[in-house]
Amino acid sequence: MLYKNTSTGSTSFIINPPIPHLRLNIINLCTTSELLQTLMSSGSNASLSPLQLILEHELNINEWSTIATRSMCMGGFYLWFVNLYTLPDQKWILVLRLHTSVCDRTTAVSLLKELSEALGEREGGGYKDEGNMGIEELIPSGKATKTMWAHGNDMLTHSVNSFRLSNLKFKDVKGPLHSEVVRLKMSTEETRMILAGCTSRGIKLCGVLAAVTLLSVYSSKRRPNNNSRKKYGVIYLNDRRSYLQPPLFRHNLGFYHSAISTIQEVKRGENLWDLATRSYISFASLKNNNKHFTDMADLNFLMSKAVDNPSLTPKSSLRTALLTVFEDTVIETTTEMRQDLFLEDYVGCASVHGVGPSIAIFDTVVDGQLDCVFVYPSPLHSREQMQELIANIKISLVDGIKMEETLEI
Repeated sequence: MLYKNTSTGSTSFIINPPIPHLRLNIINLCTTSELLQTLMSSGSNASLSPLQLILEHELNINEWSTIATRSMCMGGFYLWFVNLYTLPDQKWILVLRLHTSVCDRTTAVSLLKELSEALGEREGGGYKDEGNMGIEELIPSGKATKTMWAHGNDMLTHSVNSFRLSNLKFKDVKGPLHSEVVRLKMSTEETRMILAGCTSRGIKLCGVLAAVTLLSVYSSKRRPNNNSRKKYGVIYLNDRRSYLQPPLFRHNLGFYHSAISTIQEVKRGENLWDLATRSYISFASLKNNNKHFTDMADLNFLMSKAVDNPSLTPKSSLRTALLTVFEDTVIETTTEMRQDLFLEDYVGCASVHGVGPSIAIFDTVVDGQLDCVFVYPSPLHSREQMQELIANIKISLVDGIKMEETLEI
């Protein structure tokens, strides 16, 4: 549980709370059907699958902000919830919703692995680590050192850039924000070619995903000047476990990701692979200079100020960048899960309607096929706008594959 001291405002974890910290809620068929009907009543939701409807519904539930939950938790916050939705034909949707203070992407993947092994009655690792070590305590000595002048200069630069950088067109800046999802899938052969292109250039998939999104956003705006250039903010998220002292491992649960903020320039006629290489190299260079440590305090401070003062962001949108992408792609083989659990599909992502980017990409290669979940804040961006963007992204990726095939020949 997460406890907040009301007198000091400081927070701390309760490792062994007096009551269980896992809350399981089973929703029966009748209640689930009524919920799905309500969710489908929105015009843009009519064609969505039950999985996506419930996913978006869960992304926008926030018990952590309600007074009732604070009282019920005896002054603390439950850090995760489990909801089981009952569907017709002996089907269910299981949702695990966790607070980001204790769950980054690596933790989520580890939990999924443990859950599938437990439900499939296979022998798992049975992780025993408490996972309550704060990242600030594990930063290697000297890695986060920065002069006061450098702190001030970097914070000023980040603040000014948030207004100077381009973004995806805002549709509605007045409505209350909530998270929505669109999905992009590529075939096995398409995925193989994309990954081969990355390998041959010494870059990671994150560079390609960032580049193809930038190109699609750039081309979505008609410009009379063929030589116009636009700059966009791209935030790379990387897992710092192996860089800490002592180093942590994938089974050390908690939030140990860092953000590295980059600026990418795009011009008309840009080549996908050239932009992907340039984008990835700029990120890798900043990472090699320990930016994932030195900028941590600055970015955390600016994010908290943006939450308190939305006017510090463009049109009070709470957008800090165009795009967020993970450095490392999750690779999954689901054969055993599909056989043991009769699993049809699964999705892992986080909400973005608080302070954050316009687009957050959660990429996974599942059984050899690229599966990307794009999460965005609505109504700041519309579903139609994002679906059109995804269509353009897929076209650009296919064009990039054709270019790679030509090089192979």
